[in-house]
Amino acid sequence: MVEATVGAMETLTMSRKERDRMTIMVGIRGGELTLRAAAQVLGLSYRQTRRVWRRYQAEGDAGLVHRARGRPSPRRTSPALRARILARYRERYGDFGPTLAAEYLAEQDGLGVDHETLRRWLLAEGVWTVRRRRQRHRQWRERKACFGEMVQLDGSHHAWFEGRREPCVLMVMVDDATNRLRARFFEAETTHASYDTFEDWTQRHRLPRSVYVDRDSIYRCEGEPSVADQIAGREPQTQFGRAMDQLGVKLILAHSPQAKGRVERMNGVLQDRLVRALRLEGIQDLTRANRYLDRVFLPALNRRLAREPAQAADVHQPVPGDLDQILSWEEERSVQRDWTVAWQGRWFQIERAEESRNLVGQKITLRRLRDGRLQLLHREHRLRWRELPARPFRAAAPPRRVGRAPLAKPAPQHPWRRFGIATGKRYWRGARFGARPPTGPQIATPRTPNPGSLRLGPRRLYPVGDRAPKRSTS
Repeated sequence: MVEATVGAMETLTMSRKERDRMTIMVGIRGGELTLRAAAQVLGLSYRQTRRVWRRYQAEGDAGLVHRARGRPSPRRTSPALRARILARYRERYGDFGPTLAAEYLAEQDGLGVDHETLRRWLLAEGVWTVRRRRQRHRQWRERKACFGEMVQLDGSHHAWFEGRREPCVLMVMVDDATNRLRARFFEAETTHASYDTFEDWTQRHRLPRSVYVDRDSIYRCEGEPSVADQIAGREPQTQFGRAMDQLGVKLILAHSPQAKGRVERMNGVLQDRLVRALRLEGIQDLTRANRYLDRVFLPALNRRLAREPAQAADVHQPVPGDLDQILSWEEERSVQRDWTVAWQGRWFQIERAEESRNLVGQKITLRRLRDGRLQLLHREHRLRWRELPARPFRAAAPPRRVGRAPLAKPAPQHPWRRFGIATGKRYWRGARFGARPPTGPQIATPRTPNPGSLRLGPRRLYPVGDRAPKRSTS
C-alpha cells in the first residue's frame, strides 16, 4: 500500500495497482496517451478504461481507490457469533492452536469458523502470538516411493497426561511414503516397547524393508567389538539390531533428529492434538489410552494426514512364522563340565538325552522371550533342560603340595636302625650319602651318640676328634 497526498488536508492509502493507474491517468490528462493506448498498458478493455478516466475526472485521485476499501465484508461473521466463538475458546480451548481449536469448535460445539479467521481474531485479541524459530539449513530428502519401503520409529517423551499419572512414553511409527501412523503408550522406552511397536506394525502391514531410528542405546551398541566380530568384520549389535538382521530388515541410524524429520514432526502433531484429546476424554491410564488410540484417534488422524505414495506398489515383506522368537533376547553361554549353564544367578541342567551332542565346553544360545519363557539352543536345536533350585555343589579338590616332600622315617626293624643299635653310631644319616654299614664284631650298645658329635666325611661318619684317613699320594 502507498499513501498519496491529495490537496493539503486529505491523505489516501492506495495500492500499487491504483498508484500505477494514477500515473496513466495523469498521462492521459497531459495528452501524452490516448484512451486506447492506455487500455493496452493497463490490460483493460476500452470501455473499462473510459469508465476509470471519467471517475478520475470527477473525483480526482480518490476516484481510483477501490470502492470496497474500509467497508465491512458482506460475508463477515456477525459480531455476536465472533464473541461466542472467542468465549468458547477461552473457556475450553485456551491452549489450543488455531487449527486444532477450529476443528474442535466445529466438531464438538457446532461453531464453524475457518482456522485462518480464528487465527486473525486471536491475534487481534492478543490471545495468540506468532512464534518464530531460528532456522538452520538442511538438505531436503525426497520421500520414499512405495508404501513399506521405509518406516521411521521413535519414542516421544512428553507430559501426555499432564500430571494425571506417572510419566510415560509414546512409541510412534510412521511410513515415509504415505504418512500412515501407528502409536502405543508404554511406561518407558525399552527394547521390549520397541519390539511390541514393531510387531503391532507387522500385524497390520507386514514386514517393512527398512527402519529409520535415532542413535539411542536400544538401537546402537556402544561397546567395543569382540575379537570374533573383528575377525568377521562385523559391528557389535544390540538385541533390536540383531532381530532386524535376522528378519532381513535394514536398520538405519540417523545422525540428527532432523534426519528423521517425518516422525519428529508427527511427534509434534501428537503432542499438540493427543494431549488435548486425552484431557477432554478424561483418560488417565495406559489401557484406556491405547484403546482410544486404536479405535478413535489414529483412524481419524490417518484419514486426515495420510497421502498417496508416488508408486502404488506395496513392498512390505512376508512375516516369518517365528517372529515371536526372533523378537527376543539372546545371549551365549558355556556348558560346564557337569552339563550346567549359569545365567543371571540361575542354573540350568541339560538333560542326559542331549549327551550325544558333546556340549561340554561348547557355546550355546540362551533365548528369553517377551513373555519370560527361556529356551536353550545349540545350532538352532532346542535342548531339553531343567532349572536347578540352587547352585550345584562341587567338592573341593585336595590341596596341592608345594616344595619338597618330607623324608620318611625308617621302620623300627629297618637295617639302618638295627645297625645303629648294634654299633652305637648314627649310620642312617650317612646312608643318605651312600655309606654302607661296616663289617666286624657286633657291639650291643643302646646308646646313640649326639648328632653334633659326628663329623661328615667323604662317604662315612666319624666321631668328633677322629680324622678321616689320608689318601695315599703314591
